[in-house]
Amino acid sequence: MSEHSNTEPYDLFIIGGGINGCGIARDAAGRGLRVMLAEMNDFGGATSSASTKLFHGGLRYLEYFEFNLVRKALIEREVLLKAMPHISWPMRFVLPLYKGMRFDSETPTSRLLVRFMPWLRGRRPAWLIRLGLFLYDTLGGRDILPGTATLDLHRDPVGKPLQEKFAKGFEYSDCWIEDSRLVLLNARDAEQRGGTMRSRSAVTKAERVGELWHISFEDSQSGTSETVQAKMLVNAGGPWVENIIHQTAGINSSEGVRLVRGSHIVTRKLFEHDKSYFFQGSDGRIIFAIPYEQDYTLIGTTDQDHSDPDTRPECSAEERDYLLAFASEYFAKPVTKEDVVWSYSGVRPLYDDGASSATAATRDYVLTVNQPDATAPILNVFGGKITTYRKLAENALVEIAPFFPDLPGPWTAGVPLPGGDFAVKDAQKKLEQLERDYPFLTPHWAQRLLRAYGTEAWDMLGTAKTAADLGRDFGATLTEQELCWSIANEYTKTTEDMIWRRSKLGLRLSKDEVAALDNFFSDPQGKSKKTPKRKAKPVALDQEIG
Repeated sequence: MSEHSNTEPYDLFIIGGGINGCGIARDAAGRGLRVMLAEMNDFGGATSSASTKLFHGGLRYLEYFEFNLVRKALIEREVLLKAMPHISWPMRFVLPLYKGMRFDSETPTSRLLVRFMPWLRGRRPAWLIRLGLFLYDTLGGRDILPGTATLDLHRDPVGKPLQEKFAKGFEYSDCWIEDSRLVLLNARDAEQRGGTMRSRSAVTKAERVGELWHISFEDSQSGTSETVQAKMLVNAGGPWVENIIHQTAGINSSEGVRLVRGSHIVTRKLFEHDKSYFFQGSDGRIIFAIPYEQDYTLIGTTDQDHSDPDTRPECSAEERDYLLAFASEYFAKPVTKEDVVWSYSGVRPLYDDGASSATAATRDYVLTVNQPDATAPILNVFGGKITTYRKLAENALVEIAPFFPDLPGPWTAGVPLPGGDFAVKDAQKKLEQLERDYPFLTPHWAQRLLRAYGTEAWDMLGTAKTAADLGRDFGATLTEQELCWSIANEYTKTTEDMIWRRSKLGLRLSKDEVAALDNFFSDPQGKSKKTPKRKAKPVALDQEIG
């Protein structure tokens, strides 16, 4: 193992390359701070790539009177959508109802309802749901997304996959987001704005030495270690935030997180339309059934306490069966384990507010600064949800600003991420343009590339006139040129990076095709055949995309 020391201090050193860490790095780098971030695995390799993949206000959080959290998230939906119309797009959700539905009566809303209307115990009447959706439509304002509509499920095509008893429903708006690519694009933009971004670099020690932090980390691939200095430490470790406080930084603190495992299953395609379902359970839980990767359906999520962040989260048989039974209460044709093609699970690091259950625990974030006796400060990030990551980063900079006089103000609202420099309304036009410019692309292939790379799809495809010009075909539309472009531009270092976080092609590739990719990554000569790294300039701070 070799040792290297860098004595020039950074302004910020960020531990954790999930969405919060990369979002803070981007915001801080764009304000001129000298930033370094270290992530022990791949960017977005844990919680941030295991979400339900929605920008949403959290309709069910209204049941717990989390109005401020819902409002903040609702305001952010369209702000984020406008900045990344390639990896995010509007989505309509159908909430089915029937008169005999019964629900858990222990939520704050249910208890209040029973107090004044005891005959409604265990019920969630349509007027109450409509009131909640009215709040959902109005709390955060809307410019692009349409409002709530009432549906006759016996007449509307969205009712066809459902059981006959569901006669009425409501349809409302939220947004899809490809979560793992969201993290990646924030990391890339942070680097383009001057940040130093290190994946697979595990921080082993952070020590206060006077007014500076001395941070040691090790590259898991090369085995080299490095020590740098920073004026301020940002702990965005997600599920490991508490471990970093106590073990890595040696700080005595009572603050902590509640680890909650959320699991999802992916099934064969269960319905033909492009709308999603919002299903309510008698236990007070909700799940979504969402069109996924053109040929599948995503169902989730669960809420289970998780004891140890170092224990890899997996969807248990019990969680799988719970989701299957839940969905089968709504779909006319029962969903069985034979329908499941994949599952994934992530651990949400919720701020420990003492809630009685994982479902009731707050999804809001908490930021705290620790600086005893005017020593080097540390900002700890607890909780949060993917929809509010940008505001979390802005508020993190509010906490950071006192330590860096004359720091510029917020800038990220409306500024597109790489590849997102086109209007939401022009997404279909961009797809048609891509198909015209590269006529060898199939509709499925073209849509996949545009939703992954946006305007950078043209950079990746380059001067190709035929599919053969893109080099080796690895299967499922993954070509050598795309793979090499991703290696050169997107921190891609393993097969898993490429087929599960840069894309979801792992759903389509055979075992032999995956093995061929493994061989490619293990072959130094093969990996050297990279396309040149794109030297894109960040969008100017005053350039907004509508």
